[in-house]
Amino acid sequence: MTENDPVNALTEQAAALERARQALGGADQASLELSSRRTGMSFQRTRMSADRTLMSIMRTALSLIGFGFTIYQFFGHMLEVPGVNLRPHAPRNFGVALVGLGIVMLTLGIVYHVRYMQGLRHERRLMIAEGLVHGESHYPISLTLITAGLLWLLGLLAIAGMTFDVAPFG
Repeated sequence: MTENDPVNALTEQAAALERARQALGGADQASLELSSRRTGMSFQRTRMSADRTLMSIMRTALSLIGFGFTIYQFFGHMLEVPGVNLRPHAPRNFGVALVGLGIVMLTLGIVYHVRYMQGLRHERRLMIAEGLVHGESHYPISLTLITAGLLWLLGLLAIAGMTFDVAPFG
């Protein structure tokens, strides 16, 4: 028999369920199965909640990046209007500060999300090994995390363009 043999996997799962039943004081099979499914679904809900948290961080970071870039562009053009009394680098400095703040916030959000998801995946693997949760549902890489990474790169491009006055943002 191989490790991927379905009969062997079912036998191991049944043995794990029996160990869990005995640990719970002889609970019947139906309640153990329901409890296991509810716990599995709670992992999925927690994963989606972490994604929503990262999305709210992304929303705030995007607002900071967009607002910083807008200030840079708008007040940069205002320097060319006669009679406007602005220091030459004031729009760039303030815009870069806002974009930088957005990038820092997004970086911290990404790091927090990755660490939290690693801990959640580890906890889930332990519970699967103990037979307390079914490992049937897929636990994919977060599309929100990928989008956050792309937004982070866009923020870096914006800050580089503003600082060094290079295309496409300069």
